[in-house]
Amino acid sequence: MSDIGEKCKVIEIIEPEWVREGAGVKLRRSIGGSKLDHLDPFLLLDHFGSHNPADYERGFPMHPHRGIETVTYILAGLVRHKDSMGNVGEITSGDVQWMTAGRAILHEEMPEGLGGHMEGFQLWVNLPASLKMCEPRYQEINAAKIPWLNPTKGVLIRLIAGGYGDTRGPVTEIAADPIYMDVAVHGGDRFEYDIPADHNAFAYVFNGGGEFCGTQVESTRLVVLSGGGKFEVTGGLLGVRFLLVAGKPLNEPIARYGPIVMNTTEEIRQTLRELRDGTFIR
Repeated sequence: MSDIGEKCKVIEIIEPEWVREGAGVKLRRSIGGSKLDHLDPFLLLDHFGSHNPADYERGFPMHPHRGIETVTYILAGLVRHKDSMGNVGEITSGDVQWMTAGRAILHEEMPEGLGGHMEGFQLWVNLPASLKMCEPRYQEINAAKIPWLNPTKGVLIRLIAGGYGDTRGPVTEIAADPIYMDVAVHGGDRFEYDIPADHNAFAYVFNGGGEFCGTQVESTRLVVLSGGGKFEVTGGLLGVRFLLVAGKPLNEPIARYGPIVMNTTEEIRQTLRELRDGTFIR
């Protein structure tokens, strides 16, 4: 980790892998794939988006989660969801759903395009051992509740979690103390942000390109950063848009089986036994 007075450096630039998940959803995966297994506390980052309904309409039928949080951020279209607790709803363009799976949840996510376009992101955040068996909960944040900031010329921020100046994002009470923001920087303009020294961080560049901590990066790429410090971006000729995400590492063992993430293989075996004998949901 670096001190807050230091500047962030680009450690690695990752080109996402194309994968099929759920019942056949085509998406780009940059964390949780063969190039980057995890970036503690982040376990997965998927970017789904297409103008072809065949790439997403089969969705993610009912499936289990335990031991993690899933963060869904929609740019275009909508996702209808329901779960084993009886919750039913939808998140649409600009909305965020931060789901703490805790000890057990079964849920379904079915994307739909609006105007022929569907696009968004899903991030998985690990839970510490002390919270892996907590009660499931949702924070569903309507787009209107996510603050827009224009701190300097040519910079526009949607602040989902964490702080910028005196403004706090609407997602709260998360163990990883996360920062999650959607940032757009016009061509030639500059964005700066001090990432806490005890956080791991990445930027996901999904539109345009620019200079990230002195390194030129074009979309679509994930930029792994050198922990905390001053993060600096200058927009390229056509500007750049990216997610900036950071969180406190847990520094705990990870045992994972798809959407189930625990600390030991025995905990995974126990979860699979519960799924087989029907005691997963109590």
